[in-house]
Amino acid sequence: MSLSLYDVSIPVYIRMLGNLAYFLDKADAHAQEAGVDLSTYVEANLGHGMFNFARQIQLASDAAKGGAARLAGVEAPAMPDDETTFPELVVRIQKTIAFLESIKREQVDGRENAEIVLKLPSRNMEFTGLSFLTTFSLPNFLFHVTTAYAILRNQGVPLGKMDFLAGAAAAQAQSA
Repeated sequence: MSLSLYDVSIPVYIRMLGNLAYFLDKADAHAQEAGVDLSTYVEANLGHGMFNFARQIQLASDAAKGGAARLAGVEAPAMPDDETTFPELVVRIQKTIAFLESIKREQVDGRENAEIVLKLPSRNMEFTGLSFLTTFSLPNFLFHVTTAYAILRNQGVPLGKMDFLAGAAAAQAQSA
């Protein structure tokens, strides 16, 4: 059995967005226990000019839906980046997952050599479908998921490596 472009893209985006939603659940529970206002987490960042937690969620969402759309040759849904609360961030993740679930295997598989051009303000970046996924889209997506994780860890939320890798599935395995 060989892996397809679909296999190494859409399920990965979906899994990690689900894990990201789980981070928000754990952060919410931690905030309630510790008496922390959730807006503290929403606005938190790692310093040095990095975006805050809410923006990291938005950028992870954008990376997943934009990556999937480019791989499938379709338009990504527009999302206005106006989320400022945990419930709004959860809805953003849910909408992104719903879009990803609408992408069919046959829309992605076979596009390994499709030309993908990212138009940036200062230049264009050109990729094949496979190189776009492996050298830009997944690394960019995982950067923002990791940064969101790190921000919550920095705020004292008790997240561990298995939360990052398995999200709610890790918690279910521990309680079984």
